[in-house]
Amino acid sequence: MPIWYIMDEFGSRIQHSDDPTFRMAPFFHISQETVFSLLWPLKSCDQGEEVTRNYVEGVTDPLVRRSRLLPWIPDDMTHIIDYKQQEPDESYFLSYKTDELLPEEFSEDCGQIPSDRNLRVFTDSHTIKQYLTDGRFEMVDDLESADIIWFNKHFKDFRSFCENMPRKLINQFPCECVITTKDLFAVVARRVSHHGNGPSWLPITYNLQTELPQFVSYFQTRQKQSRDNHWICKPWNLARGLGHHVTNNLNHIVRLPDTGPKVACKYLEDSVLFDRPNIGKVKIDIGYIVMLSSVQPLKAYIHQTGWYRFANKPFSLDHLDDYEKHFTVMNYVESQQLLHQVGHSQFVEQFEMQYPDFPWCHIERDIHKMVREFLQAASSEAPPRGLAHSPQSRAVYGVNVMLKWSTDLTGKRSIEPVLIECNYCPDLTRCCKHEPDTYNDIFSTLFLDDIKGRPISVL
Repeated sequence: MPIWYIMDEFGSRIQHSDDPTFRMAPFFHISQETVFSLLWPLKSCDQGEEVTRNYVEGVTDPLVRRSRLLPWIPDDMTHIIDYKQQEPDESYFLSYKTDELLPEEFSEDCGQIPSDRNLRVFTDSHTIKQYLTDGRFEMVDDLESADIIWFNKHFKDFRSFCENMPRKLINQFPCECVITTKDLFAVVARRVSHHGNGPSWLPITYNLQTELPQFVSYFQTRQKQSRDNHWICKPWNLARGLGHHVTNNLNHIVRLPDTGPKVACKYLEDSVLFDRPNIGKVKIDIGYIVMLSSVQPLKAYIHQTGWYRFANKPFSLDHLDDYEKHFTVMNYVESQQLLHQVGHSQFVEQFEMQYPDFPWCHIERDIHKMVREFLQAASSEAPPRGLAHSPQSRAVYGVNVMLKWSTDLTGKRSIEPVLIECNYCPDLTRCCKHEPDTYNDIFSTLFLDDIKGRPISVL
């Protein structure tokens, strides 16, 4: 993870200039394991002339420069730019398609696997090797003899796969980055229209690489309207809370893209909380396993068992750097006693006791509808803007859901689901320890189209 540092008294006093006299860069000395700040002149300077540097090197767009300089040069941008968002052009989506090769056409037997014997599975997943016990599948150690290839790593060459192994299946779809990277995830979700606006289940999200001036304008507009302005900033391609920042400080947010691409999502200030004994009302999020077996036509399933994660401290909009208050992912921290686990039926029972006016079956129905709308949006556009059709592809994704309070015009409150993110090839190790049939359910659904007697719902 990035490390921020503060320079000494001299380095910290060097001011910004659009026409700097010096340049500065960090230098890591390997043998001494020490970082130095190197400073060198860009032009001849007279004795006594001020040493200045450019705080936003390489930024040429005037509005982006003004935005990036906000921590040092206050600026009102509410009337400079419209904060409304537009879907990026195709070149933006193509930038994600590096090295990904799509088939030019599919043969008649493409994706057809044997139906007269057990299906052979090749995988690099130790969890699947341990928990896939359905007798209709058997493990093999080589790709050539496999019917199903299941990689944890990303796969790119779908063209060669189609040409050379047409009767095999793989656990990935071409162009699935449109749903698994956080910037494209928001773009795709905004295609869903609720009353002429984006979906109510998507937190307002700005790409800090491409929409920074629009975000600044929107943030300052909310500030003038005295509206809540807490945001959570996330790297595009990290999960488990890594590199996430919760803040209501615009200067803080503006600096974060220096450490890599980020999105800023409106933080849920009125989320539905769960009352934990001896602790109080804490944040929760729910993980669901979503299975995609076809894009054209869209054919998807969701595992009925949710996986519930809890914060360890009562929620409040303060101490924004307190991980145990504002985050729920505790199963990767060093101290495992921090992880609070509740089974599906136990959670539903406790939730309905705490919120008797809101049956869980109604909330679950809304969650399924939300996920279906998201997948419809992802498959509504051709590649690279959307998921690509591939008869050889099957996939499983982990979607994270939170719940928020919503109030209608009459003042009636209701509970609405919020789709937080969609993750590639989720880690199901903990799921399998509590529900050993998880991978049996997944493989039966995706590769045999058999959900009879299983906790699987069609989306």
